[in-house]
Amino acid sequence: MKPVPKQGAEEARKCFPSLVEQAARGEPTIITKHGKPYAALVPASYLALNKAGVDIRVLRGSGKGLWGHSVKRALRSMREEWR
Repeated sequence: MKPVPKQGAEEARKCFPSLVEQAARGEPTIITKHGKPYAALVPASYLALNKAGVDIRVLRGSGKGLWGHSVKRALRSMREEWR
């Protein structure tokens, strides 16, 4: 198995249409930022290969309530704590 090619985020932004075409042909790409992997552009068929059996689309909004009733208040509190 050949290694998955990596692309810096800024370069990926510039050549996004060609990366989408590559994904349509079955070629994934890892998007990096400062050398660290941040995202993957993969063919849609990869969603069916999810070994955990979880459709990542159902995770949308799963962090609701994580910050309490007010995200703004929680962030303000954390900022004040670190001053």
